[in-house]
Amino acid sequence: MSVISDNFDDLGLAPDGTVDASRTYRLGIMGGTFDPIHIGHLACAEQARDAFGLDAVLFIPAGQPVFKKNQKVTCAADRLEMCRLACADNPAFDVSPIEIERGGDTYTIDTLHQLRDYYPENVELYFITGADAMLSIVSWRNSQGLSKLAHLIAATRPGFVMSDEYRRTLAEHGCFDVSYLEMTALSVSSSMLREWVGQGKSIRYLCPQGVWQYIQDRGLYRASGLGE
Repeated sequence: MSVISDNFDDLGLAPDGTVDASRTYRLGIMGGTFDPIHIGHLACAEQARDAFGLDAVLFIPAGQPVFKKNQKVTCAADRLEMCRLACADNPAFDVSPIEIERGGDTYTIDTLHQLRDYYPENVELYFITGADAMLSIVSWRNSQGLSKLAHLIAATRPGFVMSDEYRRTLAEHGCFDVSYLEMTALSVSSSMLREWVGQGKSIRYLCPQGVWQYIQDRGLYRASGLGE
């Protein structure tokens, strides 16, 4: 069986006899391109962990994002390493290479099936994504099956209003079990960081120190256009 994560055996979240069958675990799932991972991603994961009592959060960088086929994306090895650097100092965070190792187009439903098959039933999955992305869930492969595999958490920005149309759209596609988490306002995005690096601006403190140093050392997002 392939390795799902780097360190979660230490948390008792691996089906090798270390799982305590007498209790229920809650495992958060954060998927994304992470090009690059930044403080907004990490703050979202930590606030979700606190709000929903998650035992841990697993970051899963996409291998070949279906919705970004016409865009330049930094190589998977660099994005995976940046995620590992970002999560290194939080024992409740870990990183999984499963979408990268699986190859082919990246579909969330396939990832959730793989995780559900790997972890025992007393490990509940909580899929975390932005509220805007949640609305686009209707166009994802087998969107109706997502909520059967994981609890859905939609992270909202302060002041975000969930319209009746928003709720109706999700309900029509089988996403009945959606919880909402209002996030701390952090006006940072991966596209902004890529643009700033390309312009020679500093992104220090907008991503973890190790990630910032890695970008510097590897020359990512510079005039070559990599990742833009």
